[in-house]
Amino acid sequence: MLKILTLMLLVTFPATATTYKVYYLGGQSNMEGFGENVDLPANYRAPLKSVPVFQGNPVADFKPGGGLGLWDTLQPGFGRQFYSDGKTNQHSDYFGPELSFGHQIAKLHPGQNVALIKYALGGSALGYGVGNNWYPDYRRGNGINQYDNFLTAIRKAVATRDIDGDGEPDTLVPAGIIWMQGESDAYDSEITANRYLENLKTMMALFRAALRNPDLPVVLGKITDSGLDPEDGLRMNWGSLVQQAQLDFVEQDSCAALVTVTESFTHLDDGWHYTSADYLTLGRQFAERVAQLESQCATRSSE
Repeated sequence: MLKILTLMLLVTFPATATTYKVYYLGGQSNMEGFGENVDLPANYRAPLKSVPVFQGNPVADFKPGGGLGLWDTLQPGFGRQFYSDGKTNQHSDYFGPELSFGHQIAKLHPGQNVALIKYALGGSALGYGVGNNWYPDYRRGNGINQYDNFLTAIRKAVATRDIDGDGEPDTLVPAGIIWMQGESDAYDSEITANRYLENLKTMMALFRAALRNPDLPVVLGKITDSGLDPEDGLRMNWGSLVQQAQLDFVEQDSCAALVTVTESFTHLDDGWHYTSADYLTLGRQFAERVAQLESQCATRSSE
C-alpha cells in the first residue's frame, strides 16, 4: 500500500498571530548546497531574522534520525554537512539555494511573512532500487527512505505552533515546492531515466497532498552535465532523458516551471556541483519563478 496514507497532515494553525507563506525546498546535493560560506558577500552573511527555516536532518535510507530538526533563523550553514538531532542545529561551512531564495522571496512579498522547510540528500534518486531514493512504496530493509524523511520533516516542522518564538501560535500556509534533483536518475541507468517523468509526477502529487494543496506551484531546476567524465565526457549518460522529462512535466502542468539558468553554471572539479556564486543565482531564480506562479495557480484552484 502506498505511503500516501501517511500524508494526512495538518499544516495550518488557527490564525491568532503571524501567518507565514511556507516554501518546501527538496532534492539532492545541489539542493543541499556546496556553496562555501567564506565566499558570501556581506549582505548574505548575517542571519535574516525575518525568515524562519526548518531543515530536516539529511540521513541515508534505513538510518534513524532522518528529517529531525527545529525552527531556526535563515543564515549561512544550511548546506552540506548540516546536522540536527531535533534539539539543536549544527550549522556547517556551506550553504545551498535556500539562502538567496529566502532573501529574494522575502523581497518579492513585502508586507508578508515567509518561511522555509528544507529536506534534501545528496545522491538521492526517484527511481526504485537506486540507493537513497524517494520511491513512495519502498520495501527494502525497514522500508524507511527519503520520502519518509521528508514526511518526518514536514510533521516536525508543523508540530511547532510558534515557529518564531514570540509566544503566539502561527499559521503556516504552503506556497510552493522547489525541487533540484534528477542527476542520480540520469546517472544510474537508462531504466531510471526513462521512468523519471512518471516518478516525478507521482512525487510532486504526493508533496502537494502532504501540503494540502493540489495546485501548489512547483519549480524545478534543470539538471546539467559538466562534461567532465574522464572516459566520454558525460557524467550522466542518460541526462538528456531526464532533461526531457523535466520539460515534459512543466509543459503538462500549468502550475509548474523549469529554471534553466543552470545551463550557464560552472561545475566544480568534482563534475557535479556548482560554485558559490551559482548557488546564489539559483536561489534567486527559484524565488522569481515561484512568485510568478503563485497568482496563476491561485486563480486555477479557485475555478
